[in-house]
Amino acid sequence: MTETLNEVKPGHICRVVNICGTNILKNRLLCMGVTPGATIEVVKTAPLGDPIELKIRRYSLAIRKSEASGIFVEDVRESVKKSVQESVQESAKKSVQNFSEASE
Repeated sequence: MTETLNEVKPGHICRVVNICGTNILKNRLLCMGVTPGATIEVVKTAPLGDPIELKIRRYSLAIRKSEASGIFVEDVRESVKKSVQESVQESAKKSVQNFSEASE
């Protein structure tokens, strides 16, 4: 399930899926290491909710909530679960193919 980074609670880890916004904002975020596939930990938010402190690629980064609203992420646990399911399905297909070939 995808959500925006500003919706992620402190202490959660997520993976970047997509970045939306102006070209200037996208380029700025990309230069700071916020790229699709990057893993981000939401460390904490300021008392009034803005800015948000993140841990990405071994460094801390603080961004505005408005900037975080253009970063679409998925929960790392969901992403791992999805990749495991895909791997199991692929293994099952190969097993069925091998069994079909052996029985011919």
